[in-house]
Amino acid sequence: MTTDDLPETFHITTDEQLRAVSNLTRHRIMAVLRFEPATITQIADRVGVAKGSSSYHVRLLERAGLVKVVRTRKVRGVVERYYAMAARSIELPDPGEGGPDILMRHAVADLEESPAGGERQVRMAHLRLTDEQFAELGARLHALADEYRKLSDPALPDASLVFALFHPARRGQSGGGAE
Repeated sequence: MTTDDLPETFHITTDEQLRAVSNLTRHRIMAVLRFEPATITQIADRVGVAKGSSSYHVRLLERAGLVKVVRTRKVRGVVERYYAMAARSIELPDPGEGGPDILMRHAVADLEESPAGGERQVRMAHLRLTDEQFAELGARLHALADEYRKLSDPALPDASLVFALFHPARRGQSGGGAE
């Protein structure tokens, strides 16, 4: 099975699945498996963890249905398993008001650990939009991300795109400071 054969979306529906994606190491393992299958050793090398740790986290992801064995081969009498994502993308349930947004926390952690002086584009903009403009911008961002995901080549270096379009929590409207 190649990544071309994967279902488009895996919907997180159980607590076990949510716990599996909530861990930063497992998030990084899934990023490694996003474009091509890899063995436990390859995953450990790319994520920068011990082989035993890699194996533990992959087993949890496999048990939750997020990754699966896509091929095996025998190497010096040992069966080597290649793991891949169970789908092209993962959809998390809405965390609810005040709940932690796991993907954003992982994205910020990855951004903070990216090489100093490395190439990156980071921008925050505060906008005032109509409901229609808000919906249109969201749709355009999703379409742009999908367009570039289709252009992704596993032979090229990894790049992460993260965006969040949201209405911030309303703060006190009076001119006073924090209460």
